[in-house]
Amino acid sequence: MLKIEHLEKSFGSHPVLKDLNLELQKGSVFGLVGVNGAGKSTLLRLIAGVYQPDGGSIQFEGKDTFRDADIRASISFVSDEPYYEPGTTMESMKLLYESVYPFDPALFKNYCEEFELDPSKPIAGFSKGMKRRMSIIFGLCTHPKLLLLDEAYDGLEPLARLKFKRILAERIEEENLSVIIASHSLRELEDICDSFGILENGQISEYGDLIETKGKVNKYQAAFSEEVTKDQFSGLDILSFQSEGRVVQMVVRGEEETVRAELAKHDPVLVDVLPVTFEELFIYELESRG
Repeated sequence: MLKIEHLEKSFGSHPVLKDLNLELQKGSVFGLVGVNGAGKSTLLRLIAGVYQPDGGSIQFEGKDTFRDADIRASISFVSDEPYYEPGTTMESMKLLYESVYPFDPALFKNYCEEFELDPSKPIAGFSKGMKRRMSIIFGLCTHPKLLLLDEAYDGLEPLARLKFKRILAERIEEENLSVIIASHSLRELEDICDSFGILENGQISEYGDLIETKGKVNKYQAAFSEEVTKDQFSGLDILSFQSEGRVVQMVVRGEEETVRAELAKHDPVLVDVLPVTFEELFIYELESRG
């Protein structure tokens, strides 16, 4: 299990993370979302032990991820900006990984074939998608217990995305792998994540089970015999409200039965209930808090 308590991190006089708390269960696939500059990459680097926290603690399986080298070796971090020396090939990088991690050469060979990469060619000649595939391969071939992915799908071609999702699902099933994915592609996260967290103002402002949370937020389209205002529905937790004449569209957090009962007080002519996507949920949550 990953446990983060009262985490603090600043760069110079600029605080990035402030009293951040988070728990991630083993085998979970956690989607970390937030606007640009929210601190997603910083949080992943702190978990991986690349950065040292200014305050608080990060523990994975009960051990400090910055101070314990053995636990760091069980965490694999796939950065959104892979670094390599000029003239480096995947084969030469493999030698480096084998000197530091419990690297699986057979799996490496298999994934190179699966993702159609020639490990003998210079990485400098790879396209953006090829570099992303390369990073994923190295991230998986250490058999990590915790996989950290920063913009995992950025640059990946549609077929490569499907392969990656399949491989990731297999590894989660076979090895009970825990995964944190930070991404702007919320539709991609929705397909694979079972939990999520919104990073906002240096803290995880909301997190929980993705399906359960989505199930408690719905979009309601209702028509009334006369015009209504948002103030007339003060008993509801409204994230978004739009009206045009006697037709209203609102996004509400709460049990559907409770919301319908509140709407019924105003004698609606018609009520339709629509589910929201993960992307819509993220947008509505941020907009509701200004």
